[in-house]
Amino acid sequence: MRPAVGAITLGFALLAAGCATTRVVRPPAPPPPDEAILPSSPVLPSGGLDGFALASTALSLQGVPYRSGGADPSGFDCSGLVQFVLSRYGRSWPRVVRQQYEQGRPIRAEDIRPGDLVFFVTEGRHVSHVGIAIGGDRFVHAPNARGVVRVESLGSDYWSRRFVGARRAE
Repeated sequence: MRPAVGAITLGFALLAAGCATTRVVRPPAPPPPDEAILPSSPVLPSGGLDGFALASTALSLQGVPYRSGGADPSGFDCSGLVQFVLSRYGRSWPRVVRQQYEQGRPIRAEDIRPGDLVFFVTEGRHVSHVGIAIGGDRFVHAPNARGVVRVESLGSDYWSRRFVGARRAE
């Protein structure tokens, strides 16, 4: 009986050794990117803003509650969100949606890219709502008293019917 126990023990030892030699060995992590190629500032050499940085900042504020007149992370309304994000990058921007619509450079809908401001008529006949494009037909905004800062689709029936234009903050 003893030899059988020894054979079983030897068999387990060989299996364990076999597993050890066939286990997956992960390659070392790649080195971090060269810091010289990383953007050092959201302001581009041309003087324009890095739209991806603007979009990223806007995305980081998802979930912040809507607050009428709000312009800080304790609560935002739509124009307060835009003003806050742009101020993070040294841009002084008007507080009122209609005034924001007069700033920056107008761009065609097909040219919208991350960081661009998208405007809508949601009440009345004049521009009354603004958000920040994040790419892929989506934008971040502070919707209304029942909501939080969130992402929506420009192509949705509701937003596409109310879209009136886009501007690039410069």
